[in-house]
Amino acid sequence: MPTLTLSVPEELKKEMDAFEYMNWSAIARGAIREKIDQLKILQSIAATSKLTEKDALEIGRKIRHSLHERYKREHPESYAGIK
Repeated sequence: MPTLTLSVPEELKKEMDAFEYMNWSAIARGAIREKIDQLKILQSIAATSKLTEKDALEIGRKIRHSLHERYKREHPESYAGIK
């Protein structure tokens, strides 16, 4: 099996060391596998999509705006004093 070297911030390494019984290599392999599976699904969707890049960007903008408005409604305390 090939070896992959992974750099992590010092603070994260300290936290990982607190759980020395964990198999961090297996966890990293699982996370990489999950991300590859997600990317394959997205690639498959994109390959058959009729949307242009402009259409996709516009949909993304509308989704971000909608989520922002929802968050403002659900968490008004976060926006106290902001105009």
